[in-house]
Amino acid sequence: MRSQRYVNEARLRIDDLSNLKKLFGGFDANVSLIEEVFDVEISVAEDSIVIKGKQNGSSAQLALKFLEELIQLFQEGLEVEYRDLQKMALAFKADRNAWWKNEAGETILVTAYNKPIRPKTPGQVKYVQAVRKAEITFCIGPAGTGKTYLAMAMACAALQRKEVSRIVLVRPAVEAGESLGFLPGDLKEKIEPYLRPLYDALYEMLSPERFQKFSDRGTIEVAPLAYMRGRTLNDSFIVLDEAQNTTAEQMKMFLTRMGFGSKVVVTGDITQIDLPAGKTSGLVLVQHILKDIEGIEFIYLSERDVVRHHLVQKIILAYEQFEKKASSKK
Repeated sequence: MRSQRYVNEARLRIDDLSNLKKLFGGFDANVSLIEEVFDVEISVAEDSIVIKGKQNGSSAQLALKFLEELIQLFQEGLEVEYRDLQKMALAFKADRNAWWKNEAGETILVTAYNKPIRPKTPGQVKYVQAVRKAEITFCIGPAGTGKTYLAMAMACAALQRKEVSRIVLVRPAVEAGESLGFLPGDLKEKIEPYLRPLYDALYEMLSPERFQKFSDRGTIEVAPLAYMRGRTLNDSFIVLDEAQNTTAEQMKMFLTRMGFGSKVVVTGDITQIDLPAGKTSGLVLVQHILKDIEGIEFIYLSERDVVRHHLVQKIILAYEQFEKKASSKK
């Protein structure tokens, strides 16, 4: 007799045991994640997977359809990492659509360590498509949504395809003020900590040795924003990271560095602005100034596009709810 707590049930026949192993994952991690997302309990009975829903509705049927989509991926010889599985499950639950089948497109880049980089959420797909189409793309969203990482991957891919002759990666140093003189060490030692995340990603994509060769030749440049003043960058893929910490004047200065044959991507999180009181973020202001210009795209990512640990998504939501309550009390 079925327990009272299960109010809907579905079954999925499994003909290939290797697919069953992939579905469940090491220590049943995959199936535990799917159970949590869809609010179901999954078990195996002979040659079938039994899915029992814990609430009224069609949770079991929805989980069943998601499992069917996963098995189709396995049959096509594709692997699904645990961190990707969570994003796929959450997106499928929200939209009831296997968006990755038709929209994910080709792999952007294969890293030096044979890891394919591709968009993993519907928002990331729109972002990548916008960068490919537009000459200037602004991507605004919370930490962990892949804003900078995907931009850098597309920059490296463009360089490999010889669509550009160099990559220029830029960040404001020492929050927005770039007060480098007060820090210990020579100039390189002062700016290194603020550019380190960009170096780390490049090491992964290209390998440290290959990156060093590109850097020595000037093919790839990683620099603080202050270094952009007075320059014109032709035939370049230019990425400005942490753009929420630019002033309005710095944003204008940066955007007017763009030369012929160049592509610009600007990324930032307008919920984490470190500017001094009274200073308006250039990334906030530019949305109003450039919103109607053809050739410029604005993409907005959300907590649904976070590709870090699943708790990061919950943390972002919790802070958003807290800040909304605090604002309503003012």
